[in-house]
Amino acid sequence: MGSSDSKVHFRKAVVQLASTTQPVEASDDVFWEQFWARPSTSIRDVFALVPAAEVRALREESPSNLATLCYKAVERLSLAAHAGCPSERERAAALNCARLLTRLLPFIYEDADWRGFFWAGPVAALKQVGRAPNRRAFTPALTFVHPQHDGDDDWDGGRPLGQSLLLVVADLLFCPHLTVRGLGDGDGGGREAGAEAVDSCELIWEAGVGFAPSPALNSSHDSNRTELLKLLLTCFSEVLYLWPAQSQRNPWVLFFCSAANRHALPLFTSLLNVVCAYDPSGRGFPYGHLLFWDRRLVLVEQALQVLVVALEKPGPPEAQPEPDSDSGQDRNQFVDFLSRIHREEDLSFVLRGVIRLLNNPLAQTYLPNSGRKIGFHRELLVLFWKICHFNKKFLFLVLKSSHVLDVVVPVLFFLHEARSDPAAVGLVHTGVAILLLLSGERNFGVRLNKPFTLRVPMDVPVFNGTHADLLVVIFHRMMTGGGHGRLRPLFDCLLTVVVNVSPYLKSLSMVSSDKLLHLVEVFSQPRFLFSAPQNHQLVFFLLEAFNNMVQYQFDGNSNLVYSLIRQRNLFYRLANTPTDAASLGQALLRQEKKRRECEPAPTGPPSAIQTGRDIWEPPRTPDGGPGVGGVIGSESGRERERQDTPPESRAGSSSPWTATPDWALCWKSKLPLQTIMRLLQVLVPQVEKICIDKALTDEREILSFLRHGTLVGLLPVPHPILIRKSQVNGATASWFRTYAWGVVYLRHLDPAIWYDTDIRLFEIQKM
Repeated sequence: MGSSDSKVHFRKAVVQLASTTQPVEASDDVFWEQFWARPSTSIRDVFALVPAAEVRALREESPSNLATLCYKAVERLSLAAHAGCPSERERAAALNCARLLTRLLPFIYEDADWRGFFWAGPVAALKQVGRAPNRRAFTPALTFVHPQHDGDDDWDGGRPLGQSLLLVVADLLFCPHLTVRGLGDGDGGGREAGAEAVDSCELIWEAGVGFAPSPALNSSHDSNRTELLKLLLTCFSEVLYLWPAQSQRNPWVLFFCSAANRHALPLFTSLLNVVCAYDPSGRGFPYGHLLFWDRRLVLVEQALQVLVVALEKPGPPEAQPEPDSDSGQDRNQFVDFLSRIHREEDLSFVLRGVIRLLNNPLAQTYLPNSGRKIGFHRELLVLFWKICHFNKKFLFLVLKSSHVLDVVVPVLFFLHEARSDPAAVGLVHTGVAILLLLSGERNFGVRLNKPFTLRVPMDVPVFNGTHADLLVVIFHRMMTGGGHGRLRPLFDCLLTVVVNVSPYLKSLSMVSSDKLLHLVEVFSQPRFLFSAPQNHQLVFFLLEAFNNMVQYQFDGNSNLVYSLIRQRNLFYRLANTPTDAASLGQALLRQEKKRRECEPAPTGPPSAIQTGRDIWEPPRTPDGGPGVGGVIGSESGRERERQDTPPESRAGSSSPWTATPDWALCWKSKLPLQTIMRLLQVLVPQVEKICIDKALTDEREILSFLRHGTLVGLLPVPHPILIRKSQVNGATASWFRTYAWGVVYLRHLDPAIWYDTDIRLFEIQKM
């Protein structure tokens, strides 16, 4: 009965506030307390009792009331933090304010006139939304929210409301009894204090990096932390309502992760430790996840998402209020803390945690579905990429042992599972970016020679080989398996990974060798070669990989050499590719006919993010190459123009490209065929002779002959090994920012925080 009454009172207050055009005085505490004094109002209740239409009506018809509501909610949060939330009533009021602000903020962000409200003083904020300031209405709230307010005529001074909100949320995340243990718990002291008096470095949520004690699990604290992190993530989400070109600098993230937040270090450590210490297996009981609600899992997901969106360096300044650079607020301390982790035990803790979580979806047991499967692997992959990017000691630790394979296998698993799903193209880009980053180091290629003996749930051809064979087999399927057609921009990156590791691959299996030769067959078809200006580069990559393995690892690669001999006509045909105008025209006609016959209509899953090029595909280099990894360059002028222009105003004005004989002759003359042609010239007659002399019908004897042969002194001088390292630029960071927010958007469905609001960062496809 009490729960029903509280919802009725809350609903009446919402209706009253939205239906009146007269300002409600901020001093009317009886009225405002109706919004947060009810202990039984959950976040789902708030979203149900505050409809989107009424929030927008309040924003348009009674902007001063919406402004006062925001100020009063932040004021109530501040009072709770100052008191230390000693009672259940105080804790309920703080959480209800957090839930209400989580509901309101997206509708404030979607209106350009309101977007600066939280970063201006009261006078400027009200003028911005079209209402004259009411000093008498705001003075009570300002007295607490803005400690610098002294009540004189210059009452627009002090801290912006957005800064006040972020600081009070940080205080509440280490508030005794609400999110951490009481200060007197366990020591008999019974001490009580407000959140601002707490030394949060002693109250880090989980043991791990820089913190040894392991606090006892408290489901109530975990639940309250989750609610506050949800509000924090909503504060950061202003970027969702900006065009990609406008989203380079997020004032919410910059201020929260700056030196102005005294809890920055313990909060970063808490988030990282909570994620990396989590074990989905729990106590190891089969089907335990079906019997018990795991509040720690919900907290881990929320902590991971906050980390992913907060770990970014500031972009170029935008025409909007900025934090004070004199106080060090122009630096992201989360990034600084992450980059400075150096103790091997701390780095190993992070790596073990990431590996444990990445491999969770691959775990198989005798009892079907008896273990918990996590669903946040997309965010986890982005976090791993960022840690490797910001902390080179961590990257070195990953690569110096076989632990790198514990990362490679789940990444390949995710790539294989997502290759044909249009809604998962961002996941594929992230996985490829990770492999490209790792492949830039020699140790990665060396580690791939370890035999692959795991049994993972992947439908791939059976082979007896190494992790390198697994990589080649999955890459081949991604490039030839049909799928949804959106992986084409990644072919360069996939083959760049193969080229980077090829000098160190000691023994490819027959299966993977044949897959590489099949790629040559596919990409050397005239209709493919002549259909785009950069398609021939795929053939160059494959030839370079063959040259590396033949020149540097000939002794162990008899399977590859045998495949080259069997498929020698591919190279003869490639060397004789016609480049006259008539042949080019015929190839283009065949390509157009095939495209019209085979191109499927665009499809997508319900409520999925539209995976158009402007959003999910990586930025492109000026020569058309992909912009994730070693072949990264700055995005072209045309691409920058596309990103700066709203989608509805873009039009395809560029004329179609057409192959010419001069263009074809230019790249054909540079084909690196000398090594392979010399190999074929020497070995083909020998193999044919031994087959005739011994009447061989078993290829094992041919492989034995090749295995014991040598081409020392017969091949051209080995060329220097060329490794294409991952080069991260602003466009790459922008892509990861957009992808991370797309994942966050889709993962918040209960309640759907940003659903049915005017998102601009990416397109939403509704079906």
